Formats: sequence, C-alpha cells, structure tokens
Amino acid sequence: MKKRILLVPLALILAASLIACAAPAPAPAPAPAPAPAPTYHWKIAHIRPIDTAIDIDVNWLVDKINQDSGGRIVLDIYPASQLGDYSVVQRRISTGDIEMQLACLGTEEDRRLMLGPMPWLAKNYDDIRTLFATGGFVDNMIAEFLLDQNIKKVSGWPCYFGGVALVKEAPSPTDPDVPKNIKIRVPKIKSFELVAENLGFIATPIAFAEMYTSMQSGIVDGAIGAGAEGYYANIRDLIHYYLPNNDHVEYWYFYMGNDLWKSLSAEDQKILYDAGQELEKRRFARVEEDQAANEQKLADYGITVVSFTDADLTKIAEKMYKNVWPELREDIGPEVVDAALAEIR
Repeated sequence: MKKRILLVPLALILAASLIACAAPAPAPAPAPAPAPAPTYHWKIAHIRPIDTAIDIDVNWLVDKINQDSGGRIVLDIYPASQLGDYSVVQRRISTGDIEMQLACLGTEEDRRLMLGPMPWLAKNYDDIRTLFATGGFVDNMIAEFLLDQNIKKVSGWPCYFGGVALVKEAPSPTDPDVPKNIKIRVPKIKSFELVAENLGFIATPIAFAEMYTSMQSGIVDGAIGAGAEGYYANIRDLIHYYLPNNDHVEYWYFYMGNDLWKSLSAEDQKILYDAGQELEKRRFARVEEDQAANEQKLADYGITVVSFTDADLTKIAEKMYKNVWPELREDIGPEVVDAALAEIR
C-alpha cells in the first residue's frame, strides 16, 4: 500500500515533466531598437558678402551635408565676418565656440601657416593644383600645422592669384624697384608686409574686417592680400586701379574643430569629408574662369586693370626669391621654407 502511495506522486512528477518538454519554448525577447543617429546644429562662417562666389559655394556645401545626412546635420551660415574677423573665428573654432569656417588662415598662432601665401610659391594654376589640392605638399603641411591648433582641415577652396588694389595711381606700377610712396593695407601676416615693401609700397597691417573703413577714411590708399574677386566684392567703390601681379596664391580652407571631428561617427566624418572634396573639385573646375571674369568686372566698373607682361612677373618673382624668402625662412622656420624650395625646384 505504501509503495502505491509513493508511486502516485512520482507519476505526477513524470507526467508534468513530459508536458513541460512538449510545450513550446518561450519566444525570445525582441532585440532593442537601434539608437537613432545623432543630430547636429552647427555654425559655419565665411568672410564675403551674400551672393559672392564663396557664399554660393558655402550654401551648396551646407545643402549637400544636410541632404547626405538625411537632415541630421544642419548648418547656419554667417557670411561677411558676422562672427568676427577670420583669425578670431579660427581661434574660436580651436576652442570649440564655433564649429566651422571656410576662409583664409590667420597666422598669429602659428607662423608656419605663412607657407600658403608665400610669394610666387606657385606660378600658374597647374602649380596650384599640384601643391595645394588635397594630398599636395602645401595641403599636407597646412593640415599638420592646423592639428596643433586643434583644427581639422577637411578640404580646400582655391580663390585666385592675388594683386594690389589702389585708390590712386602708382608710379611705374609694374616695376618693383620704383618706390610708390603709397601706404597700403596688408594682412597681419609677415609675408605680405615684406612683399608690399619689396613692391615699393608702405605696409600698414590692418585686419580684413577693418580694410574698408581704413581705406574710406584715408588711413591707407590701397590694399594687398586679396584679388579681383575680393576687391570687387568689398571695396570696388573705393578703388581706381588694380595690379594683378600674382603676388600670392589665395587659397582658403574648409575646417572645423578637431575635438568635434573626433567625436563624430565614421559615417558622419565621411559625409563631411566627401562633401568637402566635391566642393574643392567644383571650385578647381572654374577658378581660372572666375579670376578672369572678376578682373573684367573691375574693368567694367571703371577700375583700371594694369597689364603685366611675363617679363614683369618674372622680375617681381626673382626679387621676392632674393629678398623675401630668406627673411621668411627665419620667420616661418628653415625646415618649412627649405622643404618648399625643394618642392618647387
């Protein structure tokens, strides 16, 4: 009797076990939904008025980034130095106060950045493509120097070869050995001071944002550091002469804070890099045509565009190599200038 009583619970346990084995396994818990990709709302600055070539291209860049990111990356454009002079914005980008800029580079924080506008580093647009485009000698050096300021160079934007804009006529404007006795604005960059002096002018360092008022008030009677596009956009109602002497390569950079760059996913870095590279290629495709068109705009506005022969330009270049480059070697650094000399010879 006792054996029968013990067998009943065992039978029940066995039956329960069989039922449990026969029952379907519980469905696995659903996988968590992937986290949504982050969204960003940034500022991008440039130094030209609305509807100029750079403003049009920055608008294209902003739209491209927004489209390629599926609307996740939104950029507000601040043209015409609204956030401050380009060198001020550059410093604010290095500290993370502003996200991006497309402009020339200030050299106050790192004199090696004077490599870019060294006089007659490039003699034609083929030289610019070789030296300045992404992966070129100048591009690689500039990118390395900017990282020391916590700035990530994304791509470039070729502007033009530079020249001198004047309120009044200069004596023998194509001859660098003739004193001009005209005070002109120069950027706060040593190379421009030296070039202006070796062209026969009196150099006065003034920030770009103050160029118009300094010329309007008669503090200076001319300017160096830009080209036909820049002068037409900013001071065409003040000047009467333009000297297209190819004194420097005006080459701007699309850059951002390196801390911000490193915080992005590889996907978002690619979106920014690819858009920047396409911007650079688009600009290279039309930069020569734009320079000629802007010089014609100056002429059509009534400004005398002085003609320079190849012999004139060669004489100027040789004077710069002789007088300016040795001084820049000490100011920028022998290793930088010597590397540049080796590259162009």
